[in-house]
Amino acid sequence: MKANKTGIARILAAFTYSADGISAAFRHEAAFRQESLLYVLLLPLLYFLPLPLLFKGLLLAVNTLVLIVELLNSAIESVVDLVSPEYNIYAKRAKDMGSAAVLFSLLLALVLWVLAFVDIFFPY
Repeated sequence: MKANKTGIARILAAFTYSADGISAAFRHEAAFRQESLLYVLLLPLLYFLPLPLLFKGLLLAVNTLVLIVELLNSAIESVVDLVSPEYNIYAKRAKDMGSAAVLFSLLLALVLWVLAFVDIFFPY
């Protein structure tokens, strides 16, 4: 039986597993690469926008949420493809629900970015 890691070794192992997951997403998921590119482009923009710090934090959080949801969706799709390589209505449902979660996170990000620009250009 393999001994469980504890303390710093466990933290380092968890960090390595997370890095492996991000690497796999970059290699195998076009949507993750596209959303990551958008994240990297929008992140510096936050610094220059004349918005309250709280609003900037909200935009940072929602952009990060998009990446988180995409990673979870990709994980769902990978597991579904592994256990159900042939067409299955339940597999389709699981993949469609994961996709819907990504859509909602993207729509939320879009709404907050639109509100940010409305606040900048049309202050009330």
